[in-house]
Amino acid sequence: MIVGIGSDLIDIRRVERTLERFGERFVQRIFTETERGKSDRRANRAASYAKRFAAKEACSKALGTGFRRGVFWRDMGVVNLPSGKPTMKLTGGAARRLAELTPPGMIAQLDLTITDDHPLAQAIVIISVVPMPAHANPGTGADVGTAAGRAP
Repeated sequence: MIVGIGSDLIDIRRVERTLERFGERFVQRIFTETERGKSDRRANRAASYAKRFAAKEACSKALGTGFRRGVFWRDMGVVNLPSGKPTMKLTGGAARRLAELTPPGMIAQLDLTITDDHPLAQAIVIISVVPMPAHANPGTGADVGTAAGRAP
């Protein structure tokens, strides 16, 4: 069952200008250490940051909070599964909100798609819940990709 959908579209040139104007102050405020490391190694650094920015916006919309109710930029980080598939790792207020959205006996799954075609970058996040397998261990509902149900 889908419990949240969010999308965002951003102009990469806007991120380029922001990086030129604010540099490290911007990236430290918005992005996780993992995201900064990955984006700073990319040939097109601005496009990489733009996709991650759009993913955070889309995720905050899917959570139904935007950047309110204790959900902050660095509570959401784009990470990749071993297969290379992008997903989000949620912490802090974002993880708590995901746990609120996850009914007892269910586990949350967060699906992310990100793309860019200069000058635009786009992200779509779908949060769904599925019945928890009998052998699953309930957790925080905040881990990568698929996550256990409600916080203890």
